Amino acid sequence: MIVSTIFFVYLFVLGAILGSFYNVVGIRIPKNQSIVFSRSVCPVCHKKLKAIEMIPLLSYIVQKGKCKSCRTAISPLYPFIEFSTAFLFMISPLLVGWSNELIISLSLISFIMIVVIADIKYMIIPDAVNLFFLLLFAIERILIPLNPWWDPIAGLVAGGLLPLMIILISKGGLGGGDMKLLAVLGLILGWKLVLLCFFLATLVGTVAGLIGMSTGHIKKNRPFPFGPFIGIGALIAYFFGKELIDLYIHFLHTAFN
Repeated sequence: MIVSTIFFVYLFVLGAILGSFYNVVGIRIPKNQSIVFSRSVCPVCHKKLKAIEMIPLLSYIVQKGKCKSCRTAISPLYPFIEFSTAFLFMISPLLVGWSNELIISLSLISFIMIVVIADIKYMIIPDAVNLFFLLLFAIERILIPLNPWWDPIAGLVAGGLLPLMIILISKGGLGGGDMKLLAVLGLILGWKLVLLCFFLATLVGTVAGLIGMSTGHIKKNRPFPFGPFIGIGALIAYFFGKELIDLYIHFLHTAFN
């Protein structure tokens, strides 16, 4: 019990630290800035941040969500990414077990967090991020394969072709970054779950869009980032997809018999 608790705490802390790093990646990669050699600065007063000002979650709480120097409000998106990464890292073993699949789970969460921050900030899903995780997921699925072995390949194809068809038919209903994102996710999810991911993303995105328009936060006929909804769909499909598909099949069987 004590050992398990230590591991859960470790995963939460690791997730918070990496979540802070993913904020940096998601903000700097679209602007072609270094994620290693450039010091973090306040985007308003441009003062270089000290280590004590960059402690994940704690610095935001202690500083009451404001820059220590100019007192400008810090976007709550940053601690949200840190906490979300930490929380998802911590609960992953409960959902996939203490197995090799945990590596896949943590990689998937990392990918989605970077996509979320980049797409919300710039409405861009950087090709560099997609390419890095495409190679990483390909290696991981070779070492930790799905059953059947060809499912990741079919997922890659299905994840790319479906949004491509929508883009061609709707003449811009989705972005090229979303298409590439779904193709990369197909490597992890396989063809059934990547289709479920797209369905869930569309469902959640539609509901969020309607709520946003009714409250005035989203303007009609104005684009809004779809990557975060794909990320939500991917996480639900990855962790609960098989159960959802079984439930749907059972529903159909009951309804027509």
